[in-house]
Amino acid sequence: MPVIFDRAATPAVLRLEGEVDIADARRLREILLEALGEGEGARISLETATGLDVTAIQLLWAAEREARASGIVLALEGPVPPPLRAAVEAAGFGRFPFADSGTEEGAA
Repeated sequence: MPVIFDRAATPAVLRLEGEVDIADARRLREILLEALGEGEGARISLETATGLDVTAIQLLWAAEREARASGIVLALEGPVPPPLRAAVEAAGFGRFPFADSGTEEGAA
């Protein structure tokens, strides 16, 4: 399963692995809603993800907007692989939706 939610980590970590596409959208949406519903924020790790389709990108953007509006922190853990940045740009988004709390990683 390319979408894993590690609740034991503090803060919780959502790991996306391999290709994340429309077949994984339901699981990704459920986990993002769970992370937001807990109100404690989460980190999102994309280090082992090799691809995101437009559905996954849209879900991440929606979660980022909802988190920001609710005062919840969803931030990247580790770098965004170049192929994922390219997928975000190809989907028409000017930047990746999450900025890492310590860098401008998501703002590029």
